[in-house]
Amino acid sequence: MRHRCRVPQLSKPADQRRALLRALTTELIRHGRITTTKTRAKAVRSETERMITLAKDGSLAARRQAIGYLYDKQLVHALFEQAADRYGDREGGYTRIIRTVSRRGDNAEMAIIELI
Repeated sequence: MRHRCRVPQLSKPADQRRALLRALTTELIRHGRITTTKTRAKAVRSETERMITLAKDGSLAARRQAIGYLYDKQLVHALFEQAADRYGDREGGYTRIIRTVSRRGDNAEMAIIELI
């Protein structure tokens, strides 16, 4: 029974799922846009927006939470420097998901997730 379970399971155990979302979030913040499956893009959207919200806060506690989640410490420092002026006037919705063609091998729905 999966009533009220809003996090997609992604067919992985919990530790692998957490590591996958951390890696995708880190790469999305580093490159600005990544191509992945639609389900993974929807799952990584909430994590990325949480990291950007922490960066907009800018406090020491928020910085430590972001360093504990993202894999690259220099990326966290760059995010905290840029987030206030880049996303200062936005109240959320920092990412955009664009559907693309299905993957050739298994016909999975693919999507591009990018930072706005």
